Amino acid sequence: MKYKFIENQSQKHCISKMARVLKVSRSGYYSWLLEPKSENEINNDKLVIKIKEYQKQLKYSYGSKRLTSHIKKEENISLGHNRVAKLMKKYNLGAKRKRKWKKPKEEKNLKETIPNLLNRNFQVNKPDEVWVSDITYIRTNSGWKYLCAIMDLFSRKIIGWSFAGLMDISLVLNAFSMALSNRGNPKGVMFHSDRGSQYCSMEFKNVLGKNKFIQSMSRKGNCWDNACIESFFKSLKYEYIYPFGILSIHETRINIFEYIEIFYNRKRIHTSLGNKSPEEYEKDCA
Repeated sequence: MKYKFIENQSQKHCISKMARVLKVSRSGYYSWLLEPKSENEINNDKLVIKIKEYQKQLKYSYGSKRLTSHIKKEENISLGHNRVAKLMKKYNLGAKRKRKWKKPKEEKNLKETIPNLLNRNFQVNKPDEVWVSDITYIRTNSGWKYLCAIMDLFSRKIIGWSFAGLMDISLVLNAFSMALSNRGNPKGVMFHSDRGSQYCSMEFKNVLGKNKFIQSMSRKGNCWDNACIESFFKSLKYEYIYPFGILSIHETRINIFEYIEIFYNRKRIHTSLGNKSPEEYEKDCA
């Protein structure tokens, strides 16, 4: 175990100092290095290379369970989750940590003008039954910009989005127009959002009414009522925005496009979808 520790830390610390602290000889360590590795150690070394390769491709966004499913699918091999989890922990190859979200206190005696029809029922049986939407802030080297996204709860697919410098009604309308076009102008869809002024505006209500949509809104200050779209924004920022630092508006827009249209909708697997991507899930359910 001591020799293995020295080998793992050899790129960070002096071998002589580690040998002295651990009370082992340098010659003994180098003799141990020359001993042939067991078949299990060789296989683990190969697996670590694959884990590093896939985590780099996936921007270190997958935990051990999701990564195990991804490797099994890509490599067509049998692989245990515990084995992958141990190697990820040993070589610090886990997913990026996310900040904890504190649930806000619910406001008492709140008079809601638009009811919470969704009521956290996030399991939907068919496409275009429930759409959820929200707006988030994204920092660029030209200041804060805004992203509005619309998700179909059935497959968690982002069907419409808009990125702009102003958080006005046009930001939401552009995302809604894209969603309508992508989904063939469905009718009778429940549209759920928070209580932002853009969604409460008479202009947006009229657009929903014109398309025969049913409006639903979260309770005031309660992000859990719209947890799925909040989770998407968190994944976007930790996987494709924060790792690259503060970029220009153009570069940020390209990253958002790549994440949504190339990675998230078509490649990123969801445990809630049976380890399938949104696009794959919709095709299998068609």
